[in-house]
Amino acid sequence: MVVDMAGRGPQPKDSARRARANKDLVSQTLLRFEQAEPPDLPPFKMRVEGELVEVPWPERTVDWWEMWKASPQAEHFSSTDWDFLLDTALVHARFWSGEMSAAGELRLRVAKFGATPEDRARLRMQFAQADEADSKRPAAGSSKQRYADLKVLPGGGDAVAGA
Repeated sequence: MVVDMAGRGPQPKDSARRARANKDLVSQTLLRFEQAEPPDLPPFKMRVEGELVEVPWPERTVDWWEMWKASPQAEHFSSTDWDFLLDTALVHARFWSGEMSAAGELRLRVAKFGATPEDRARLRMQFAQADEADSKRPAAGSSKQRYADLKVLPGGGDAVAGA
């Protein structure tokens, strides 16, 4: 049995690269960004034998939450992002408590935050460190410049061919 996982599909083309120049019917709304502090995980309650009982968070979920709090993406999270991620922590806890049916929902939710390299590419996220490293790399010169100091060893290239 093959199960298809739902996803968002490819990102729409940039309007400047579209074949037709149809105008977007809805204008964009600009919001003032206010960075929010990550909340602590609240008490975790599960239904055990029909009764709602407070239980400890799965250790894997606690580690996962700390990872998100320290992630580079977190500096761009607003209060609504943290609230959505907090709900996602509940899905994560269900998954790590053995509820495998939570896997698909968990995958879709973490993708919205750029959890994997593919997610970050779709969201057009890029780590600044790579940009900084590229700017510090010396400009590529000609092959004459790069290999000018190389010397031919005695025996020439025949030593390799005879091996």
